[in-house]
Amino acid sequence: MHQVVATAGHVDHGKSSLVQKLTGTDPDRFEEEKRRGLTIDLGFAWLTLPSGIEVGFVDVPGHERFVHNMLAGVGPVRLVVFVVAADEGWKPQSEEHLAILDLLGVDGAVVALTKCDLAEPDAVEATTREVRDRLRGTALAGAPMIPCSAKTGEGIDNLVSAIDEMVSSATVENERMRPRLFIDRVFTIKGAGTVVTGTLGGGSLAVGDNVVIYPSDRKARIRGLQSHKRSVERADPTSRVAVNLSGVEPGQTARGDMLGLPGSWKPTEVFEAHLQPVRNLAHPLTSRGAFKLYAGSMERDAAIRFYSDPTEGAFARIRLSSPAPLAVFDHVVVRESGRGETVAGGMVLDISPPSRPGTGAIGRLAARLAIAPDPVGLAVQLLDERGAVRASDLAALTGASPPTDAGGWLVSPDLQRQVTSDVAAALARFHQENPLKQGADLELARRTADAHLARLRAPRESELIEQIIGLALSEGRMVQEGSSVRLPTHTSTAGGPELDRLVEAVRLGGPTPPTITDLLAMGFQRDLLEAACNSGALTRISSALVMDPDFVAAARQTLTALDPITVSSFREALGTSRKYAIPLLEYFDGKGVTTRRGDVRTVRS
Repeated sequence: MHQVVATAGHVDHGKSSLVQKLTGTDPDRFEEEKRRGLTIDLGFAWLTLPSGIEVGFVDVPGHERFVHNMLAGVGPVRLVVFVVAADEGWKPQSEEHLAILDLLGVDGAVVALTKCDLAEPDAVEATTREVRDRLRGTALAGAPMIPCSAKTGEGIDNLVSAIDEMVSSATVENERMRPRLFIDRVFTIKGAGTVVTGTLGGGSLAVGDNVVIYPSDRKARIRGLQSHKRSVERADPTSRVAVNLSGVEPGQTARGDMLGLPGSWKPTEVFEAHLQPVRNLAHPLTSRGAFKLYAGSMERDAAIRFYSDPTEGAFARIRLSSPAPLAVFDHVVVRESGRGETVAGGMVLDISPPSRPGTGAIGRLAARLAIAPDPVGLAVQLLDERGAVRASDLAALTGASPPTDAGGWLVSPDLQRQVTSDVAAALARFHQENPLKQGADLELARRTADAHLARLRAPRESELIEQIIGLALSEGRMVQEGSSVRLPTHTSTAGGPELDRLVEAVRLGGPTPPTITDLLAMGFQRDLLEAACNSGALTRISSALVMDPDFVAAARQTLTALDPITVSSFREALGTSRKYAIPLLEYFDGKGVTTRRGDVRTVRS
């Protein structure tokens, strides 16, 4: 099992020295860092705890000028060792780092009171009381506080035990979730190619996996994996991972990009979130100003529009300078560029919001906030909000997997019911206006469904419409016959004196009945003719001719007696003319009763 822990705290409070004492590895990678005695960029080291859990440390800079680097380190990490020097006490970056951790919603923390060898016992006690007071009401309240010294080793064993307890009780990520690795370092190895590193969250990655660099959508393949400088075939969450990629050239990816599986993430430039101002903010939080937004290891310029007064927290729409691979329920941090300070943070709630918020935006977002961080509950809410979601988009929008039996679209029961009801009403009107017709053209159902989706501002894809109609048909709410559709309760009302008169007119014609043109001239309606043929009262021979079914049956018996058959012999046997004999023979050809070779036909056996 692996876990990752980030350090945090004011500059020169001993974070890097503490990590080196714990792990035996100096996390400062650059000569400038060693020369200046402060961490500029992220450092990494690891150790195996007494429980057997391997823990990787991300050592972040404490200086205010490098807060953006600090955010890249703690953004993807949920566990933290918060460092305060016992001899100096609480400092400005202690406060800002605490605010950032509070906004990110850490899952566990240990407070290390460092440099105890430089402080008198009374000073250690005073710093302890001060830190306890500062942490009250934050995500770090109640965290164990361990006095220690990286120089003398005092309290280090107690600190290791506290870290072990923290990581042992931390939530284990579901390996079936979609993996994501926010890239915090990129370099090239001669003969191997591009390597990216980061803290792996979500699910697992394996050698040979096809992956995508988001948001550029650059495709790559995992050539090799390392964790804590050991090659592995599979990397599990949560761990520090180095990924050797094929298909990515130098300069084609950078810190702030994200590595994930194809099609599993949907970068966005506009999203909605709930933002909370940091505590003790010295000025009102407003939409005015130049902001930078941080999530994972990424940084973007951002414009913010609050939906209400943000004094106590508010929902907001955020527009980024370029797309970012965010997920609903991600934590974000907002810094104001002009003042150079952290001013707010919160939770992403919709990565693909409506083009206009609408009057129901606050209620919609409040419902999402209430279920955080449940991806299945989010999928249900998304379906209720939109009515229909393309199955292939569900994972990218919610993190939940679509049901294995899902079609191209997931349709909410309410939308299915509404559209089916609309189509049924349209068919009922059609049946009332056209009682002699068996059903309406299927296009009527499609147009009605499309109109309903348009009114709801739901997706209007032909595939979705066919799926909704198909489900209504499979449930027996409609009946399809060829290219027509009807309500299951509908039967043609063709009958009564008018139908009897029509059938009698054709029957009396015998072998030379009136053509359809003749029947229309006699005052019979075309709908009545269609209904008579659909009900079997008459047999349609061609587009111009109908006949009495009994006469057609007798003509078929005549064929057997004449076999082989010519037009002349058939005409004479029926006592009719070529005008009727030829269409009738072609009718039998089409039904597969006879086979024609030249001018002669034979009855099929």
